Amino acid sequence: MYTIDTTVLPIQLPPSLTRTQLLSHGPFKSWLSTLSHSLSLQSRPDHAFHSSPYQLQKIDVQSVDFFGKKIGFLKFQASITNSEGESIPGLVFLRGGSVAMLCVLVEEGGKEGEEYVLLTVQPRIPVGSLEFVELPAGMLDGDSFSGAAAKEIKEECGIEIKADELKDLGQMALGEFVMAGNEKVEAGVYPSPGGCDEFLKLFLYRHTISKGTLEEWKGKLTGLREAREKITLKVVKLKDLWKETVDAKALSAVALYEGLKREGRI
Repeated sequence: MYTIDTTVLPIQLPPSLTRTQLLSHGPFKSWLSTLSHSLSLQSRPDHAFHSSPYQLQKIDVQSVDFFGKKIGFLKFQASITNSEGESIPGLVFLRGGSVAMLCVLVEEGGKEGEEYVLLTVQPRIPVGSLEFVELPAGMLDGDSFSGAAAKEIKEECGIEIKADELKDLGQMALGEFVMAGNEKVEAGVYPSPGGCDEFLKLFLYRHTISKGTLEEWKGKLTGLREAREKITLKVVKLKDLWKETVDAKALSAVALYEGLKREGRI
């Protein structure tokens, strides 16, 4: 039995995970806080579940994967029922939020309105792919976009991406919608809310490059792929992005970008 916010909650742990590790894990704390807030809203007379509110009864942590000494992924079953014996599916794969970037390139002296996007090509074993085309993904580390994709962009294209040069597409497009909803979900994109807590923070980065750079990069990046680099870069026209990848990050980002452009907000 663990006491969380004055409520006694049974939590079953595997041998490799301690109480302290779980309760100090950022994504778990965020998930529990968000769920607790959503459950509290049932007290409102106009809530759909007001007459028979649901409660979190227990949590059974089934497995944990560590990245070094830190928790990487958690899988658990949350038991959520009401007084009528009804339940809500609560199998959760917990991994926390992630960051991706729509890097829009504009070439000096190029055709007016013609924009390009920088993508990565790399193995993604969970989907059985060795050449998965996607938006650069990583993390915001201090004042910079960091991670393997950011390192590759800096090394091969000479672009170092600073946090203050990024625009949060999700916040710009969805901020008002999220605020109006009362629940504490993020102003991002949830690709698989039926089983995973992951949300995507999608950022826009616009970069002007000198004339001829795109052709130089295209040849260079193709050469890197032939040299068997594990992660390489690819440049495509922004207008063609929707048909150049099956990546949810890219398709979501271009939808938000084009919506904001239609409204004259970027």
